[in-house]
Amino acid sequence: MTEQQFRSGFISIAGAPNAGKSTLLNKMLGQKISITSKKPQTTRNRILGVVHKETSQQVFIDTPGVHRANSPLNVMMVDAAISSFGDVDVILLLIDVSTPDPDSEKIIINKLKNQKKPVVLALNKIDLIKKHELLEIIERWSSAYEFKFVIPVSAKHGTQVDQLLNILEDMLPEGPPLFPEDTLTDLPTKFIVAELIREKVFRQTGQEIPYSIAVTIDSFEKKKKLVTIHASIHVERDSQKGIVIGKGGEKLKRIGTDARHEIEELVQSKVLLKLFVRVQKNWSNDTRALRNFGY
Repeated sequence: MTEQQFRSGFISIAGAPNAGKSTLLNKMLGQKISITSKKPQTTRNRILGVVHKETSQQVFIDTPGVHRANSPLNVMMVDAAISSFGDVDVILLLIDVSTPDPDSEKIIINKLKNQKKPVVLALNKIDLIKKHELLEIIERWSSAYEFKFVIPVSAKHGTQVDQLLNILEDMLPEGPPLFPEDTLTDLPTKFIVAELIREKVFRQTGQEIPYSIAVTIDSFEKKKKLVTIHASIHVERDSQKGIVIGKGGEKLKRIGTDARHEIEELVQSKVLLKLFVRVQKNWSNDTRALRNFGY
């Protein structure tokens, strides 16, 4: 193989909240780097993941869900998603066919009309609808925008994910790899650890806690056989602190246990994880706090 035959480039994964963008990225990578939950706006930052193939290197950017934003936190998230369009070679639009989000989807289509990048449409969660419904959805979306390809997939089950990767590979420019072959992401380990903890807070608190949860790593000490991590879970009200901690500290203990198991897989070491819950009033509307939390 000559260097000119190899393809490499950047692909932005765009979509409404809960479309399955992070699930798809994790499936394509074969490893979890982007957190998932049933709560919208789980992804807040641009997450980079690199898929290595014999004939290509596909660099994916998992973006926050595009929606009608009001608060400073949500505005920041939508800006991060839209701004990624200008930095990539291909845009991958992911749509949840089982639970449409017309308002968010309209915003995305309008934003796509302002740029000239090729767009591939992946219709996700096809396992949750009937075949005749899928055909109608394909027809409707094909008339909404001039997509280069339209492909039905199931990110959760991996249905047609390999075919999607082949389609995207053919659309990338010829060129050498952009990252070393052992690179999965450019994210610091501390960032992924904080995200894994935040995911467990979401999953353990159900609908009780809104999206005003942030996690920071206070210390990260790695020795030969043990990684010791101190992390803070930031909430906006005292009542939220009580919910996260739970009766007798049981909920916080479960959050720590669940997070520790995944962190140990990530760092390939035993982990001692200590969690603290701190109240920072109205941080999601405070631009200075948003910067401090890395948003």
